[in-house]
Amino acid sequence: MSELPVLSDLGAEADGLIAGQYSDRPQLRPVLDAVLAALPALGPVTVQARKSFVSLVTPRRTFAVIQATTKSRVDLGLRLTRERPGGRLLAARDIGAATVRIPLGRPEDVDAEVLGWLRRAYAENAAPPPARRPARRPAPKLGLLTVVIEGYDLPGRSWPPGAAGEHHNVHIALCTKSKERPALVVPGKPWLATEPVPGDSPQARWEVAVTVRRDTDGLDFSGPSVRGDRADRNLFLAWGDVGHDGTMRLIRGSKLRLRDVDPRLIEEAMRPGHRLVARIRLTGNREEPALTWSAGPADAEQE
Repeated sequence: MSELPVLSDLGAEADGLIAGQYSDRPQLRPVLDAVLAALPALGPVTVQARKSFVSLVTPRRTFAVIQATTKSRVDLGLRLTRERPGGRLLAARDIGAATVRIPLGRPEDVDAEVLGWLRRAYAENAAPPPARRPARRPAPKLGLLTVVIEGYDLPGRSWPPGAAGEHHNVHIALCTKSKERPALVVPGKPWLATEPVPGDSPQARWEVAVTVRRDTDGLDFSGPSVRGDRADRNLFLAWGDVGHDGTMRLIRGSKLRLRDVDPRLIEEAMRPGHRLVARIRLTGNREEPALTWSAGPADAEQE
C-alpha cells in the first residue's frame, strides 16, 4: 500500500477517519490509494481527513476532494472553476469545494486522463490569485441626462396571456436602488421596482436622471437606476406579479441599453431643456420589444 502524504494537524485521528470511510466498502480503498500515490508528482500537497471525505490542499487552497459516495463508487471532486460538466466530468453536488467530479470504481480508473485533470486542478489552485487591479477613477462628469421611458402595448394583467393559474396581477416598474419614490420589494433582488404600472394600462411613463461621464473609452452612465457593467449599462423594466403582501414576484424584464444609443443623440438630449425619450413596446410576446430612442424638448408631448 502506498504511504499517505503528510496529513494536516488532525494527527493520529486522520488514519482512523480514513479507515472509517472505507470500513463497509474495503474494495474501494485502493481507489483512494491510487489517487494519493499520484500526489508527489504534483508538488506540495496536504491531505486533510474529514469524517466523510478527504481534502487535497495546495499551499493556497483545496483543489480536490476524494469521497466514498456509495459502496461501489468513489468520487474524485475537482475544483475547476472554468470547466463545465462534460465527458467524464460530471456535476458535483455537496462534495466540499469541488465544482465537477469524476466517478471511480477501480484503481485502474485513475488513468492518464484522470491524472491530467488532477494536475490541472492542482495548477489552477496553486497559482497565486491575480493581482487586484487598482480601482478605476470615475471619468470626468459631462452632466445630467433626463431619460423618459414611454411604454405602450402593455401585456395585460394576466401572464402568460390566456393561461390559467399563472400570474393575474401583472405590473411593470422601473428598477432602482433609490427609495425616494414609491416602490415594491422584489424578493431576492438588491433593487426595488419603482412606480409600478398595472399591466392593463393604456400606457406607462417613467422619468429618471442619469449621470453621464466621458473618458477615452467614450460615454459612461451611472445613477440609482442604471444597471450593468461598463459594457452593458442599461435601464431595466421589471415585469412582475404583485402579491397581497405588496411585493413583486419577477416574471421577466425589458432591458434598455444606454450603450446602444448614438452618443450624438445623447449629447443633443443633454442640451438645456431637452431630454432623451425611449419608446418601448411592452407586448406579451417573447420577441425582443420594439425600442426607439429620440431627443427633444422637455415640454414636447410624444404622440
